[in-house]
Amino acid sequence: MHRVRNLPKLKRRGENTHKGDYGRVLVLAGSPGMTGAAYLCSKAALMSGSGLVTLGIPKSLNQIMEVKLTCVMTYPLPETKDFTLSCKGRDEILKLCERCDVVALGPGLSQQPETRDLILWLITKIDRTIVIDADGINALSVRPGTLKKIKKNIVLTPHPGEMSRLLQLDSTKDVQGERLSVAKRFIESMHNALGNDKEVTLVLKGSKTIVMGYDKVYVNNTGNPGMATAGSGDVLTGIIVSLIGQGLSAFNASQLGVYIHGLAGDVALRNKGETSMIATDILYYLPDAFLGYKRERK
Repeated sequence: MHRVRNLPKLKRRGENTHKGDYGRVLVLAGSPGMTGAAYLCSKAALMSGSGLVTLGIPKSLNQIMEVKLTCVMTYPLPETKDFTLSCKGRDEILKLCERCDVVALGPGLSQQPETRDLILWLITKIDRTIVIDADGINALSVRPGTLKKIKKNIVLTPHPGEMSRLLQLDSTKDVQGERLSVAKRFIESMHNALGNDKEVTLVLKGSKTIVMGYDKVYVNNTGNPGMATAGSGDVLTGIIVSLIGQGLSAFNASQLGVYIHGLAGDVALRNKGETSMIATDILYYLPDAFLGYKRERK
């Protein structure tokens, strides 16, 4: 497996372009008490360069998100009695996906049984690259065989606890003790199941986040312990889905995404310190991170 060290290039913006040239992103996220995850993911996608971002949200939460989000479009969807996304909206969601280039699935969606069934159904039906995080991964841990039925490439972004559940290991320690070998074992199992037709990119979050594809691996060197805060992963999902929408491959978008995410966290460290850093700090230092990345590329 090839160890990647050089960062990919982000497409330079031409003069005669419009918002549609920089990716149409759909984020399916949020449930009662978890509107922050939807906000952080969709706002991060927009702040990472996407031309158009739409947030699909349970209809009861739509007014809340319209207040929280100004530049992100919101789309109210059918909901369960618990105000989470309902299977009744699955055809509507697929039509939304057809109008977008890439989909983020999972932040704050909850583990409500009907919503979990919807998530698993969508993973097998969406004909776009999907970045699956949080409750998307929690759903897959119940039915991991769903991954063998994907239509396009996917990116999975588990933290060590989610990775242990996905692989049905005894504890997080089983992941943390051998991060590279655990990641390699998972990717090889996906390659054996899917062949070269569809790819799974794994982003195993944590100190020195690992990005692994079928034939290459990248170990990130940006970031700091202050980023161990709720919502940090939602920001990362937004960055990665945005970069895919802008034309990067799933692996390259994941590689650059974790680098930029960590770099924004390092800027936050200098300005906020480890103790007081929160996810919105990482979000709002994304411009500094992208500027730093561009300076390094010169």
